Amino acid sequence: MQTVPENLSQEELLLAFRRLQQEKDELGKEKDERIAYLEAQLAMYRRMQFGQKRERFEGDASQLALPFQAPVEAVAEQQQEVKQKIEYVRQRPHHHGRAKLPGHLPVEEVEIHPEGDLSQMVCIGKEVTEELECEPARFFIRRYVRYKYAAKDKEGVAIGLLPERVIDKGIAGAGLLASILVDKYQDHLPLYRQKQRFAREGIQIASSTIEGWAKEALLKLEPLYGQLVFETKAKGYLQVDESPIKVLDSDKKGACHQGYYWVYHSPLDRTVLFDYQPTRAAAGVKLMLDSFRGYLQTDGYAVYEKYGRKKEVTHLACWAHARREFERALENDKARAGKALTLIQLLYAVERKAKEEGLEAAAIKELRLSESLPVLNELGKWIFEEIKSTLPKSQIGKAMAYAYARWDALSAYLYDGELHIDNNGVENAIRPLALGRKNYLFAGSHEAAKRAGMIYSFFAICKKHEVNPYQWLKHTLQNIMSINHKNIKDLFPQNLKNKANM
Repeated sequence: MQTVPENLSQEELLLAFRRLQQEKDELGKEKDERIAYLEAQLAMYRRMQFGQKRERFEGDASQLALPFQAPVEAVAEQQQEVKQKIEYVRQRPHHHGRAKLPGHLPVEEVEIHPEGDLSQMVCIGKEVTEELECEPARFFIRRYVRYKYAAKDKEGVAIGLLPERVIDKGIAGAGLLASILVDKYQDHLPLYRQKQRFAREGIQIASSTIEGWAKEALLKLEPLYGQLVFETKAKGYLQVDESPIKVLDSDKKGACHQGYYWVYHSPLDRTVLFDYQPTRAAAGVKLMLDSFRGYLQTDGYAVYEKYGRKKEVTHLACWAHARREFERALENDKARAGKALTLIQLLYAVERKAKEEGLEAAAIKELRLSESLPVLNELGKWIFEEIKSTLPKSQIGKAMAYAYARWDALSAYLYDGELHIDNNGVENAIRPLALGRKNYLFAGSHEAAKRAGMIYSFFAICKKHEVNPYQWLKHTLQNIMSINHKNIKDLFPQNLKNKANM
């Protein structure tokens, strides 16, 4: 703060006093904003906290020393209680509300006849009780025996053709390879745990062998993945998001490289593409989005905003992200955050109504214009007025600023009934990746991350179209090397399902 020089006139002193007062007010305002910001951050971290970071265990002088045993009387009492529970479980009535067993499963019948001599008795009927059973994965050896024939009257030998194999001269069949990849990338079971499972069955396979199998199987999918990239670039409506993946291949010694999966979801035909790139900068989406035309739905990341400003692109924002900002502000400003969330809830109520009624795109657009547009207008006017009296660094101020800066993009889903209100479709596709990261932690190299992106893409499509990933992958590995390149799209999961339903 400035000091006031001496020997000033009364008017100059008054001006200096006003300047000092103004500086004081500005400092006070800045201080209030800083306090509000820190309080909002503290409230958010409290909400995110699930438990104590440290637990203390202190000894109790009255605690018995280890080891100790229960008294004889208590043991007898426990045994009697267990006996009563067993008798109760045996005698309890059958549960009549059990789920119906699937009709496509094979049935193994076990015939049970009464004990004793039945020669003088006549069977008058039977009672059938069914239960769902399971056996661990069954390993077996498929042996191809190719017979040779020689002509009696001329030279030459004929032999049966060996079917196309996934790994030439390898011992792993398509079913085993599909199982390994599904276990790792769909069910998040790392390869070293799968090796332990093989060992339990008496099958000793080196870790390097299993890793080699997985790599070779993924390489076979490259032509199909290349076609998926081509198809995705031609879409007119994409939802995009990115997610980090650590890669061991790093320029820094002892550190992992932070790479990213850029994930593209086409809501109209429910396809998903995971594209690994070593960077989160604009170069990461250059291949996919430089020539893009149509509707692009994203969060507020600056790279997407740059593409959203292109003339041939209509940028759609995500109401789920806007809603999260207001949810974070509930403890900072419950009244205003609550009002915003109430209005946003009305927007989602319209979406649920359209889904429940099974409306077509044209009808959805009309419904939104009649019911969602008035809510958007009310919310937009309210934010425009309230943001003037809101501290910019407070959480409620940030929430309003987020929505205000993207208002046109947040409202753009009204243009067409095919458009979605939020980006949840692509976020849901990313969730298996997040689960997988917790198990295998990182990719071994940039090439390995790219290969993983291929299988994540196809498994995400399987999920969107309710296709069994194991059955799809086994079929694809068996046929991808012999299929005509013009028909390679037939191996897409959604096309395999449609073909099966014909």
